[in-house]
Amino acid sequence: MGHDHNHSHGLSATGTAKHRKRLIAVLSITLAVVLIQVVGAVISGSLALLADAGHMLSDAAGVFIALLAAWIATRPASDQRTYGYQRAEVLAALANALVLIVISVVIFTEAIRRIGSAPEVQTDVMLWAAVLGAVANLVSLLILRGAQKESLNVRGAYLEVLGDLLGSFAVIAAAVVIMVTGFQAADTIASIVIALMILPRAWHLLRDVVDVLLEATPKGVEVQMIREHILSVQGVVSVHDIHIWTITSGVPVFSAHVVVEDAVLSARGADQVLDKLATCLGSHFDTEHCTFQLEPESHSEHESHQHA
Repeated sequence: MGHDHNHSHGLSATGTAKHRKRLIAVLSITLAVVLIQVVGAVISGSLALLADAGHMLSDAAGVFIALLAAWIATRPASDQRTYGYQRAEVLAALANALVLIVISVVIFTEAIRRIGSAPEVQTDVMLWAAVLGAVANLVSLLILRGAQKESLNVRGAYLEVLGDLLGSFAVIAAAVVIMVTGFQAADTIASIVIALMILPRAWHLLRDVVDVLLEATPKGVEVQMIREHILSVQGVVSVHDIHIWTITSGVPVFSAHVVVEDAVLSARGADQVLDKLATCLGSHFDTEHCTFQLEPESHSEHESHQHA
């Protein structure tokens, strides 16, 4: 006997879709600053400022991909795609992480090439463009702060903007050093710092995406604790084939085979057990999509266990 706690055919709105307006605002701010920083980099000759602009452009591309994926993910499920297109958000986050890695490698390579032959930099233009970028990044962080825990894509955008803010600080520091000491290599050093700041963030995002694609147990969920709560329901004898995974950010899914006493499987008894299981899972594992297969104890030896 199977039971799906959520009888609707659709799934809840994805984490990215809930915060689309925030992402649009951040995209607009980022594109405006990219344009200003590119002009500033051309005028000043600053590689660090150009690196910061390149990083922000990759962020803008990432946010655009996330918005596009969020739109695709709202398409309804079908017989061919029973979960719809919600995984599109995860694929967008994957693309975002890979773009970050490429950008960091390009910046680092160009910075190494400039070592020993750093051109003269116009620090006044460099400084003002970096300050403007820092202010814009701070505003974007405040916009995304409340939403970054609900979506991989929003989190990716938040982390990228945070990296941009740190990058802007690095450019500001380099500009001040050059203005005060005339040490032109500070621009190259700042570029390398920006490249090295990008990689760890890209790695963490990539790791989270891989966890979703491999259908790993969501972070913070303890399978043993869930098993114990299921076994505490009156009439339940054992539980096996527990599967917990994530379709996309904000859409966890749970399924299990639950062995119950034969006497429980009357029409009313089964409903009571299912209601208790759904209530138990709802309070300890935040999901609207729980599926239970009830099995009589007398038939349990015929079941082939595929999981714990």
